[in-house]
Amino acid sequence: MWNPVNMSSSGDDLLDLDITGIAHGGTVIARHEGRVVFVSDAIPGERVRARVTEGGDTRRFWRADTVEVLEASPHRQAHVWPEAEVTRDPSERAGGADLGHIRLDHQRALKRRVLQEALDKFAGAGIQAPEVEGVDDSDGTGWRTRVTLHVDDDGRVGPFAPRSHRVVEVSSHPLARPAVADAALRLTGRRAGRVELVEPGDGRVRTLTRADGRRRPAPETVFERVGEREFRLDAGGFWQVHPLAATTLDAAVRDALAGRVDPEATHFDLYGGVGLFASTLAEQGATDIVTVESDRRATEYAAQNLARYDVQAVTARVDRFLQALPDGTRAGAVVLDPPRAGAGRDVVEGVVGLDPEAIVYVACDPVALARDLGTFRELGWEAPQLRAFDLFPHTHHFETVALLSRERGTSR
Repeated sequence: MWNPVNMSSSGDDLLDLDITGIAHGGTVIARHEGRVVFVSDAIPGERVRARVTEGGDTRRFWRADTVEVLEASPHRQAHVWPEAEVTRDPSERAGGADLGHIRLDHQRALKRRVLQEALDKFAGAGIQAPEVEGVDDSDGTGWRTRVTLHVDDDGRVGPFAPRSHRVVEVSSHPLARPAVADAALRLTGRRAGRVELVEPGDGRVRTLTRADGRRRPAPETVFERVGEREFRLDAGGFWQVHPLAATTLDAAVRDALAGRVDPEATHFDLYGGVGLFASTLAEQGATDIVTVESDRRATEYAAQNLARYDVQAVTARVDRFLQALPDGTRAGAVVLDPPRAGAGRDVVEGVVGLDPEAIVYVACDPVALARDLGTFRELGWEAPQLRAFDLFPHTHHFETVALLSRERGTSR
């Protein structure tokens, strides 16, 4: 029996593991002598040989990389990114497509499983995770309009290997839009640092370089479109990465808000970015809207993008903004799209304190969503409608849109 006390620091120790579950974050779960092992590049139901990379007697869990598949799942496929294939040494695998070895339909089933387990653990019983919907009929490649690459001190350009800062040189970028992939493969002669490739609404790829120790040049203004609406933003500013993502989420929020927008009420778009969901509220009939975003540049763009609507664009942290509202402030509908860490208890309590008619929560992290839903439920709100979207195929990421309403018997 392998003795973890003698595990070498070289990481050469191998374990044969039965994969029993999937974890949030793109790894799967096995157990060795009662201890949890998070394993990369495997699928629940498989038996694999894995090299331990993090562990020891005092660790509650270990991490390991699959180096050989002993019993393959019927859901396994050749990796969509050859440079991330399990036959390569883990240190030479490209990071950024952690589910690319799994058939697309099963990726979505596993994402639903992750969401359900998060809901059961953090939100309480009784919430059913929805099916994870695809947004097109493609094979899940060719969608990234934004790609971040790195340049090391020796001039190598590429993505990092998973959970490392080791640059992996690659000859393909299958998740990237064709023009972005082509631009990525032509990057040479760069200083050490980070390179961002961005294909905004005009289809022309921008190359944004942040060399080590050097400041960025002044940002360029670009635009994105959702239907007939145009949104201006910095080339390096936040926008959804999949070309259909903003349209998909806009439609989902619009559907959740249907019949719940009182034109006479004040509505709030929290973590509003450059104004996408504030415009959704306006398109649904809201005439008094406040959008709140901590990034000053994004707020300035939101004011421009929403100029035709009656919108107040506020630069502030959402928790502080809510705390500063006068007592008795009430809302019609609230849309919130927090960062990966979620909204947190203070924001949830602040939103509930507005006594809104409806709340729509857009989440990019299932665990953070589940925690916040647990807090909403403590405060008398339920989530009767959830939808989930596979906006990041071949990665562990996905988006969920939740409609929240008061429990029966809770008065306004």
